[in-house]
Amino acid sequence: MAKVKFWTIAAIFLGMGFLFMNFRDWLPYDSAEKVTYEISGRWELPKELREVSGISWMNENEIAAIQDEDGIIFIYDLKKKKVVNEIEFGNAGDYEGLAIEGNNAYALESDGTITVIKNFQNPNRKVTTYKTKFSEKNNMESLWLDLPGNQLLVIPKDRDIDSDNMKGVYAFSLEDYKLAYKPVLQLDMEDEVLKNFREKKIYKNFRPSDIAIHPQTKEIYMLEGSKPKLLILDENGVAKKGYSLDKKIFPQPEGITFSPQGDLYISSEGKNDGKGTITKLKLLL
Repeated sequence: MAKVKFWTIAAIFLGMGFLFMNFRDWLPYDSAEKVTYEISGRWELPKELREVSGISWMNENEIAAIQDEDGIIFIYDLKKKKVVNEIEFGNAGDYEGLAIEGNNAYALESDGTITVIKNFQNPNRKVTTYKTKFSEKNNMESLWLDLPGNQLLVIPKDRDIDSDNMKGVYAFSLEDYKLAYKPVLQLDMEDEVLKNFREKKIYKNFRPSDIAIHPQTKEIYMLEGSKPKLLILDENGVAKKGYSLDKKIFPQPEGITFSPQGDLYISSEGKNDGKGTITKLKLLL
């Protein structure tokens, strides 16, 4: 009888230990600070953009979007609430990031390939692809056009080149079309701001799905789609705040962009037969 009690108690403690190991994985998301916001616009996207993976501001009525299967830039009219143009620039691929400025567009694939599309709305557009040192292992999704620096900014979603503890923001020059060897800034996966997002594998503490820079404050906004959250860094790359996002509003947020006035737009893939969306919001920080 004593042996039975001993093993029963042992089993209970073992089970409690296992529960605690898993408890630390989900507790941070329940206790993480929730970001509050005002929604001032929301658009349901057509079925071809159900898996919208990147967006870029064009003008007061239009946002460009890309999805992760086809080399097509979709021009979505916010006023008309529909796609008004589709611009094919490449073959099928895993397209994740999009940036547009003037007549030129830039696309990023998950293996780190960057495509430059000059005069992208012209039938005689010039399309050039550039391989980088990244691969599918790094899982590249974030792309931002840094105009003052005449460069594109990218950051790995998963592992960085040499480290699981840090993720670097790397610059791709639009002068010589080369990726800088060293990152312009690094995000520490053990940063105190990420304490509520701890994972068993440290590189999963934050998995960027897109990046944008506020046109006025110069703060850096990083979005995560896997477990929806938003990270805000100052202009020097110092993490300030990390917020959980409501999965009901943003099932899988994959794209972020700003208007010149600082209006924030976030796109999200549709889940469980839901539609992809673009949401205009004001953060109440």
